[in-house]
Amino acid sequence: MHQSPDPLPSRVAAKKENPLQRSGIAYPRAVDALIAEFAKLPGIGRRSAERLAFHVLKADERAAMGLAQAVIDIKKTVRQCENCYHLADGPLCAVCNDAARDRSIVLVVEQPKDLLALEQTAMYKGLYHVLMGRISPLEGIGPDDLTVARLVERIKDPATNPGAAPIREVILGLNPTLEGDGTALYLGEALAPLNIKISRLARGLPSGSQLEYASKAVLADAIHHRQGL
Repeated sequence: MHQSPDPLPSRVAAKKENPLQRSGIAYPRAVDALIAEFAKLPGIGRRSAERLAFHVLKADERAAMGLAQAVIDIKKTVRQCENCYHLADGPLCAVCNDAARDRSIVLVVEQPKDLLALEQTAMYKGLYHVLMGRISPLEGIGPDDLTVARLVERIKDPATNPGAAPIREVILGLNPTLEGDGTALYLGEALAPLNIKISRLARGLPSGSQLEYASKAVLADAIHHRQGL
């Protein structure tokens, strides 16, 4: 009697089966745990997680302990700046603590990485405000989930701004995406009654791109040729 071939699902399952599991051999528990933690990182799959885990395993003790201590330190010492929400190791970040900066101008960005990208141009000498995201209804993110209220407070009450400096201009440096433009529109309407100048980065930044991937020259032009909203 002719025997029919195995169903497709079983063949697919066989391909995905780990040879080590079939033979009863497994990584030591600590190695498995490290692989599982690496695999939780963005963009890291199982194969990459295994390579990272074996890199740590083969490294000398000083290098491995240095990595472990760096992870501990970042969780224990790094916080959000009480003023602008940038990353800091104290109550205020280095930018807000710098008395040489123009504290009457605030550039609003989505994330700390955008702030760092703009700082690399060395063209901007004011302060920042990090929204910690952008309005995205599809992801359930609204204005109340961002730091908009703190930005409004800084404008209304100069005493809450570093050096008690009144804010005279807000520059919207949001990513030129659909969500970024929507957030900029919301901020423009929310800040309009506060009688301050509102501008935005020039469209030297390609639509749909991200600030962190733009070159220094493009970012410098965007700051220099910012436009009124």
